[in-house]
Amino acid sequence: MITKKLQFDAILTALALGFKSLPRVKPQFKKRLAEKNGTVQIKLKDDSAGRFFVFKDGSVKSRKGIHPSPDVAVVFKDAPTALSLMSLKKDRLHQLNAMKTFKMAMEGNDALGVWFVQTLNMLEQQNWKYGTRMPDGAMRYTSISLGGPVFVYVKDEKIQRITPIEFDHSDADSPTIKARGKEFTPPRKTTLSPYGLAGKSMVYSDKRLLYPMKRVDFDPNGERNPQNRGISGYERISWEEALGITASEIKRMRQQYGKGAIGVSHGSHHQWGNINYWLSSAYRFWNAIGHTHFELNPDSWEGWYWGASHHWGNSMRLGSPEHYGTVEDCLQNSEMIVFWSSDPETTSGCYAGFESTVRRQWAKKLGIKMVHIDPYHNHTAALFGGKWFGIRPGTDSAMAIAIAYVWLTEDLYDKEYVSRNTSGFDKWQDYILGKEDGIPKNPEWQENETGIPARDVRALAREWGSKKTYLAAGGSGNSLGGACRSANGIDWTRTMTCLMAMQGMGKPGVNMGNLATSMPHNYSFYFPGYSEGGISGELELTASSVHLYQRMPHLPSKNNSDQRVHRLNLPESIMEGKSEGYMMDPKTIEGQFRKFEYPAPGHSPIRMLYKYGGSAFSTMPEGGRYARAYKHSNLEFVVNQSIWHEGESMFADIIFPVCTHYERFDIGEWASPGGIALDMFGQNNHRVIVLQQKCIEPLGESKSDYAIFSELASKLDMGSYFTEGCTELDWAQRIYEGSDLPTAISWTQFLKKGYFVVPTEQEKLKAATALNWFAEGRKKDVPEAIPLPSEYSDSFGTGLATQSSKFEFECNSLKRFDPNDEERPPLPKYRTPWEGPNTKDLYQKYPLQMLSPHSRYSFHTQGDGKNSFINDIKDHRVLIDGYYYWIMRINENDAKARGIKPNDLVRVFNDRGSVICAAHLTQRINPGMVHSYQASAVYDPMGTPGESTDRGGCVNLLTPNRRQAKKTSASAYNNTLVEIEKWDASKEAAS
Repeated sequence: MITKKLQFDAILTALALGFKSLPRVKPQFKKRLAEKNGTVQIKLKDDSAGRFFVFKDGSVKSRKGIHPSPDVAVVFKDAPTALSLMSLKKDRLHQLNAMKTFKMAMEGNDALGVWFVQTLNMLEQQNWKYGTRMPDGAMRYTSISLGGPVFVYVKDEKIQRITPIEFDHSDADSPTIKARGKEFTPPRKTTLSPYGLAGKSMVYSDKRLLYPMKRVDFDPNGERNPQNRGISGYERISWEEALGITASEIKRMRQQYGKGAIGVSHGSHHQWGNINYWLSSAYRFWNAIGHTHFELNPDSWEGWYWGASHHWGNSMRLGSPEHYGTVEDCLQNSEMIVFWSSDPETTSGCYAGFESTVRRQWAKKLGIKMVHIDPYHNHTAALFGGKWFGIRPGTDSAMAIAIAYVWLTEDLYDKEYVSRNTSGFDKWQDYILGKEDGIPKNPEWQENETGIPARDVRALAREWGSKKTYLAAGGSGNSLGGACRSANGIDWTRTMTCLMAMQGMGKPGVNMGNLATSMPHNYSFYFPGYSEGGISGELELTASSVHLYQRMPHLPSKNNSDQRVHRLNLPESIMEGKSEGYMMDPKTIEGQFRKFEYPAPGHSPIRMLYKYGGSAFSTMPEGGRYARAYKHSNLEFVVNQSIWHEGESMFADIIFPVCTHYERFDIGEWASPGGIALDMFGQNNHRVIVLQQKCIEPLGESKSDYAIFSELASKLDMGSYFTEGCTELDWAQRIYEGSDLPTAISWTQFLKKGYFVVPTEQEKLKAATALNWFAEGRKKDVPEAIPLPSEYSDSFGTGLATQSSKFEFECNSLKRFDPNDEERPPLPKYRTPWEGPNTKDLYQKYPLQMLSPHSRYSFHTQGDGKNSFINDIKDHRVLIDGYYYWIMRINENDAKARGIKPNDLVRVFNDRGSVICAAHLTQRINPGMVHSYQASAVYDPMGTPGESTDRGGCVNLLTPNRRQAKKTSASAYNNTLVEIEKWDASKEAAS
């Protein structure tokens, strides 16, 4: 009988043979062995069995026995443990338990140990193949750009082109929708956004960061010169020096001040993938070192989360309603769609490109009428036509209330539905009719506020009240962007929900949506979205605990610092040393009432900032504050981890260069945030899960986010914990195994092909239509595991997640919190905007209202700048005298009054800052308003950063840093007064 020890010896002998033979036939493996020198011991804890391996300049020597002084020792408690953990089919749960109970341990040089274990995994992967050889000799790989899943064609180690994925005969059939005697089927391919199509130019951009950099006048052992951040140049340094300085600063912060001194700042979004996303590998690393957490505002969802959720619950959807079945229901039953601050041809939602355009074309073919309410005659209105109401910014809730007035006085609302399914309607009715304050909220009342004639509002209300109507509110039709980001965004979302409750939301043809979400997919086929934490092990700040953590065993992580800073208040936290904010905790409606203060008791103020992706200058309100904070002496060290040298990378002391998603492995499903916005893959025409294959080697010395965190973790002797011995491809396989993919496609098939199209659900098994269950008084039957059981006031699955279980016109949650709050009262009311025509002194000084919605051609800052092909889109930037300027749209009459002609350079300014833009003259916006998309990637101050005019196009330098309501963290971008003048360059230079 062969003993366990003899079996262990046999495995070690086989390993030695593998290290000897594979380099002869696998050049890549030979290259791998040349990366490290050192001696690695594998043994049992009692030294009764073992073998050591000596790596030197690409060669490997191995001997049985125990080495007297190895650089690394991989130690197993006993032979049975060693056998189970070194077998080809590893039991991951067993491995984790062994690590946690020290039945397996790694001693010695952490970086060498991590490299060795990853190399062992690579021994098993030598026969893995991925990519498809094309007739011209090029290789075709798969990836997910921010704009959608793509084929990437590579020849001679360079990307030739990037195209949408076109499905073949082996892929699942496309969904077909039957409506009113017609059948509709989407194109059998993915539909990319512009920034997805421009991916190649971004990869090879001259703005790429290719080497670690150090600010020239920053000396970690001497003068740090923080006042020169954003001004100084950079010098190239080695990875060893860059990682060494950063690791040393992390240790110094923790020892000198405590872990709260380390602040981490990241954007809302990042490059695609479940491994390299910030909610994954970044959280895993930051939790390991401890840090001050930056609390996020539910960006782009502000009004829905802080307002609408109090009427119908849905806090775990950030205040927006469920959306299942609404595409089919709208096409089959609806007679009209009201697009209210909704431009899906610009911002359809979260990542989904122009996938949904074809569905609105279907609606047009079916004769469904379309109406548009927006200060700007947006791209959806221009493409599909229909009546346009050019409403004044921030006054939307006045128009909504006036529509309700017509319905009440002309008996155009669903009385039976209101009586059975709502509460507080009498209070709403009294306010609308003027019984509460003596002011009837009729269409004549709203005309002075909105600028929309009373007769038009009355006509719309009558038509809406007599037809089965879908309300498209926001980018996705029931969330995201638009008016919810104005000073009155909370009021707008609340009145939107009240209008729909009056019309019987959930009945056939009466719901919320603009055909951007809820295609008839198989929603029960599980694959984790990026918000489910990936490899993070973070159970509180991600949705990992819902599904992924149980399905993919991995080590947990937790940040043991209780200190938090709201990212909207980061500058004040650094410069003034104090701030406060309200939490975003969507698990329960009461979560948003939790106020926190900085610094937390017993915690150090932030002294170090780890900046990871995104740019606050152009995505946060009054962005110049962030430039001033970077230069403050309270901030002792800044490290920035970025792909391109833009935005905030120019304010760092040390820069880590990151590769793009085309230069590393990952895995993900397009448009699937997961728990943050459950089942949002319904935005797409097909569910497409992609192995993001490594298409080319990282340019220069850039590395993946995962690799950077791994190497930095090793500098802190945490590399084995961080990696669990896995490469990115190993983690991709583990995520694959934790999903439902193994039931449909083998790993080797998925690895080779690179993508999988989830089959459409059978007709009888399709998801029910959103809120139809509520309208009909049944238990909830849509395929979502939210809200949590404790949120139901009635029995589980019955009613809405409100105190009354009904739709609440008067919100009990707000009555409990603060019944006297005039900014967010229990009953929604109209408030005049606090920055607009009614603020007379300010309005005389700055008479133009600026709208700054999400961009059509860039996903926040990720698609802009970088000297990419996006710059060639004349509606995005304009080339003038060799410089690409951001565009400001201005009414022709306002331009004429200021002597401004097309493509003149203009200075847009207010008390908060000034920006140079190219003027685009148009009649698509009414006089007194201007329009410019937000999120320029280029911050280019013409003088001192944070104090001078920017010519990059960061219009958020002008937006107010005031909350929609004091007891919220809801920002208010689309409520900004500015003035515009023709730019005098000589005057600027003189100043």
